[in-house]
Amino acid sequence: MTDSIRLGLFVFMGVVLALVYWYIVSRLGVRDKARATLATVLVIGIAMGYYFSAVKPLVGMLPKGLDLEGGVHVVLEAVPTPENPVTDAAMIGAMEIIERRVNALGVTEPYIQRSGSRIIIEIPGVKDPHAAIEVIGKTALLEFADEEGNLILTGKDLKKADVATRSNNSEPVVLLEFNADGTKKFADATAKNVGKRIIIMLDKQVISAPVVREAIPSGQAEIQGYETVQAAYHLSILLNSGALPVNLQIMENRSVSATLGRDSIEQSRTAAIVGIVAVAVYMLLYYRLPGLIAGLALAAYLFIAVGVLALLRATLTLPGIAGLVLSVGMAVDANVIIFERCKEEIRSGQTLRSAIVAGFRNALRAIVDSNVTTLIAAAVLFWLGSGPIRGFAVTLSVGILSSMFTAIVLTRFLLMAFVNSGLYRGKKMFFGY
Repeated sequence: MTDSIRLGLFVFMGVVLALVYWYIVSRLGVRDKARATLATVLVIGIAMGYYFSAVKPLVGMLPKGLDLEGGVHVVLEAVPTPENPVTDAAMIGAMEIIERRVNALGVTEPYIQRSGSRIIIEIPGVKDPHAAIEVIGKTALLEFADEEGNLILTGKDLKKADVATRSNNSEPVVLLEFNADGTKKFADATAKNVGKRIIIMLDKQVISAPVVREAIPSGQAEIQGYETVQAAYHLSILLNSGALPVNLQIMENRSVSATLGRDSIEQSRTAAIVGIVAVAVYMLLYYRLPGLIAGLALAAYLFIAVGVLALLRATLTLPGIAGLVLSVGMAVDANVIIFERCKEEIRSGQTLRSAIVAGFRNALRAIVDSNVTTLIAAAVLFWLGSGPIRGFAVTLSVGILSSMFTAIVLTRFLLMAFVNSGLYRGKKMFFGY
């Protein structure tokens, strides 16, 4: 059974159960409906908690960054030479080549970024860091071959590649110009391969395969068939990079142990569990039943936040885990504001139900304002930061939005269900009054 079929059956059964639940509950009174709702939420919560923590852990679905997965961190510096000046086109070509090489390593979630004349590369999950660095740092190999695979010429025979548009129909084309040796080799090859394809390869990967229409003895060729100037420009960059690779020197080369990453995950997991348990115990002792509900909402918050990160395919890094653990405290902060407002309403003589409604209403603005300011700071971090800093900003933002949902929606829903269920009538179980 494929994953798609499993997901379809899961959704179908969920819809059927929801309809059956709605049919049964709609015929119950307020108290029985609230009790049925609490029982259903409890069963679903336990089932989902068990599935996403023991059967298919949500954390395992997240791609892990370099600091957790282990791997290679390399910084390359483009050094200008009289033959190969450092230009935007040369840097773009170098980025293209490096991306192709990193992808050829078969790794997931690589991070490649240009910073001026430097290229920063992070490759998580690499088994052999030395081999990866060797592949990244080697000189680009541009080759021209016939359909039988016989080598015709290499990048050193290509003088330059450029983009132009034809005057009669504005079709973008790539212009090739060979040096003296390349002109002779290309003339011989095109004479022998009229009507056949010339295979152009960069690092043994085919990047173009134009058909030879006639022999070309001039050393200047034209590749047609591009729908856009961008497509032609892309090929010219690859050709120029192969013929004139920018001189890249390794400025920093650092390997991160996977063992260190596993230790970081275990320590972070312990910190998260200890933090959640400590906060839940404090809330339970101070606010009684609402504190217990806040603890349940806190557990739900954690699953929601990690689930959203998994859906976004966000890369989990150590700063990202720090952002998630930090947002645990912020998640319960909203509950504290709400519960204090509820206590004020009870002290003023309101009934329990009215106090809860008024407490959530009065606390809403303060919660939204405080979280929006933090979201603005996270947005600035994401905008100006890079790598792990962006990961921290993403997990912090997801954590804040998830905590607002669990504090404002889920906690209120469960509190009102408890009040309506009549399971606890005394105010002492609510906020100690």
